[in-house]
Amino acid sequence: MAQFALLLYAPAPADWSEAPPEELEAHGAYADKIGELGGSIVSGCALHSSTGAKAVRADGVTDGPLVDSKEVLGGVTIIEARDIDHAVEIAQQSPGTWRGGIEVRQLLG
Repeated sequence: MAQFALLLYAPAPADWSEAPPEELEAHGAYADKIGELGGSIVSGCALHSSTGAKAVRADGVTDGPLVDSKEVLGGVTIIEARDIDHAVEIAQQSPGTWRGGIEVRQLLG
């Protein structure tokens, strides 16, 4: 099976301590749902709030995320799925879609 990154975007500043309790609980159950759909989790993590981010470019460092937008990267889950369509099917079941969205990208290698 191929590996895919599910990039979870949430409303800025994507502070998980402010997420609704039912959403946090659903994220815990999501791992079981991925298995039921025939995929598996390789790894995953939530990120600290984007207010603590630093953007590094060739000309210097600035405070905040790299891109200023209403939704910011809040977490990453690496999954195994049959193909991109299967990975999208898995992503559609994520509670990460409730307040934000998920970008699905296949890993190289």
